[in-house]
Amino acid sequence: MLTGTQVALRTTEDRPVDALPLVLVVDDDPDIRASLTDMFNSVGMDTLVFASTAELLKHDMPDRPSCLILDLRLPGSGGLDLQARLAQDGINIPIIFITGYADVPTSVRAMKAGALDFLPKPFREQELLDAVAEALRNDRQRRLDDSERNAVRALAASLTPREMDVLRGVARGLLNKQIAYELGITEITVKMHRSSAGRKLKSVSVADMVRKVELLSGNSGAAGGGPG
Repeated sequence: MLTGTQVALRTTEDRPVDALPLVLVVDDDPDIRASLTDMFNSVGMDTLVFASTAELLKHDMPDRPSCLILDLRLPGSGGLDLQARLAQDGINIPIIFITGYADVPTSVRAMKAGALDFLPKPFREQELLDAVAEALRNDRQRRLDDSERNAVRALAASLTPREMDVLRGVARGLLNKQIAYELGITEITVKMHRSSAGRKLKSVSVADMVRKVELLSGNSGAAGGGPG
């Protein structure tokens, strides 16, 4: 069984260690920690277990697809407190709550705060495995999206404010002449900015350009927003 100071180093035949999914478990019951470790290891998942939230917070969060199985009631800081702390620190790991003291208000609070699932003890093994599989799929996709977003932001760093204006119009489905009217410039100028922006973003199609603009949404100012 792994402890808070031991990281699994197992590999499968064709995958490197850092490609293996990792399940983190925080539960003060040593029997549950042991049984969950055995169960997840048996289906090819590495497991890292902690007896308290304090133990987990002393450990670096993994840089690979992962999820957190979190007991609701723990010595010291409880599961909901840890959920809030991770959110505050910008740590977007999927959380599955398990508890022997389930009540509707608490489960609603956990789910509203972003928990993926809330399972009362005793739960069926398959029920937990299904929840973990979904959590890991979500985390993989989030990591892929984050990686793509970071790559696009690096490309977008060279965009001018006017090119960003034109790209926003393209993302809204506007024609060149409509973008020109909104910006008060000529259609030829719109085409020039659009072509230049497409090269900088390495866009291979209009759909690709729109997707990249969408990835930049919410942080386009870093790439130069506003009129120019």
